[in-house]
Amino acid sequence: MATLENLQPSVVWAHFARLCSIPRPSLHESALKQNLTEWAQVRGIEAREDAAGNLILSKPASPGCESRPGVILQGHLDMVCQANAGTQHDFERDAIRTVVRDGWLIAEDTTLGADNGIGVALALAALEVPGLIHPPLEVLLTVNEESGMDGARGLLPGTLPGTLPGTLRGKTLINLDTEEWGHFYLGCAGGVDVEVRNAVEATLNGVPPDYALLRLEVSGLRGGHSGIDIHLGRGNAIKLLAEALLDLCARNDVRLIEMSGGSARNAIPREAFAICAVPAEAISGIEEWAALRLAAWREHFAEADAKLAFSVQRQLATDGTCSLNQNERDRVLGFLTGSTNGVTRVSEDFSGVTDTSANLGVLALVQGGLKATFKVRSLHDARADALADALIGHAQASGLSAWKDGAYPGWTPDPASDLLALCQQVYAAEFGQTASLQVIHAGLECGLLAASHPHLDIISFGPDICGAHAPGERVEIESVGRCWTLLKAVLKAQALE
Repeated sequence: MATLENLQPSVVWAHFARLCSIPRPSLHESALKQNLTEWAQVRGIEAREDAAGNLILSKPASPGCESRPGVILQGHLDMVCQANAGTQHDFERDAIRTVVRDGWLIAEDTTLGADNGIGVALALAALEVPGLIHPPLEVLLTVNEESGMDGARGLLPGTLPGTLPGTLRGKTLINLDTEEWGHFYLGCAGGVDVEVRNAVEATLNGVPPDYALLRLEVSGLRGGHSGIDIHLGRGNAIKLLAEALLDLCARNDVRLIEMSGGSARNAIPREAFAICAVPAEAISGIEEWAALRLAAWREHFAEADAKLAFSVQRQLATDGTCSLNQNERDRVLGFLTGSTNGVTRVSEDFSGVTDTSANLGVLALVQGGLKATFKVRSLHDARADALADALIGHAQASGLSAWKDGAYPGWTPDPASDLLALCQQVYAAEFGQTASLQVIHAGLECGLLAASHPHLDIISFGPDICGAHAPGERVEIESVGRCWTLLKAVLKAQALE
């Protein structure tokens, strides 16, 4: 972590270096929790793990501030793990490699984990730095946020501060998991997954000996966060590949063998591939067809995804290769091309904010078995539910099984929040300007925390992070320093209020 040694504030970046050095994919946070528990115990900080696996660190108030209501700082330990094709990186073993460039800290070929590692580092720094004035302080570090919000979902409910052992004791909660400096977030989208599977086992046919095998691959897309970046018009590799295959089927007798794309339902798929077979005499026209399709795509995505690539390569045939029959092929491709993807509604209350969207994030078609996962989001829970139901209806009309899973509520804005008013006042005093108010089209844990702990007054802020959930993710170094300044001032104001 040599690139982090000289960054300021050093207390924050030292903690982020720790997070980069300890692998923390979703469901694999145990090593990091053990490390942080030992770190806390050495410093006399109370550390406990709840039944859901969350780590809760507690520190008494600064002298003279013991009577003030407690404050909770909250973030999640896990990160989205994505790497560029050809990059050798084991997210369960390898440290994240970082570089500093033009004022940003970057992971060039993988995700960086600034989402939400920077928020965790800020919270840990608040526990450690000497002389910081603060009320009774808790740091709630949840697990498996990125693939199910299991930590926040499993947190023992509370009614009033301190009434149930093991629950949160604070009155206010500062979530440190948003990614745009200068904004206070006071609301977020809820979400639900839609899982799609084959209703019955697909009928497989052998590939005729006079057919040639091809590998079609869509690559070079930027991808990104399926909530924050969904409005940017970037290509979805799965959708583009399905579109290409459907077009190829209209021109040739295509035998579809395998298809795969994406690796996380909350990331826009950057790459997808398919293995198929076509009559050998059709091979001569395939390259021209692929070039024309790529040219059309590049014109369409000239600004959003200029590096889009599409390749077709011959494959060696193997004994026993089987393909979907024509009916199965057509219903799979019809389902994929006809599925809703992208923004379906823009907010009427918040300018420039997506209200409702869907992302086809993961696809695997192997030996006739289909698995597909969508992430549906909305600022209104009823709209997320309605869009999920529409996707399920579309799947069932295609002869596929589908169901909803992993639903979580949105976080309803409260413009009259006392915590918001205090944070606005502190921000203006520290930076000489007014912070804007925003809601985010992403699934913060605030919705679940507000539902299980209705007494909490909640707000969220964070530094500038770009490209979360995609390789090349980066965080602006100066904005991390500004976040640290703001966090310290807010805690002091809460202690002395």
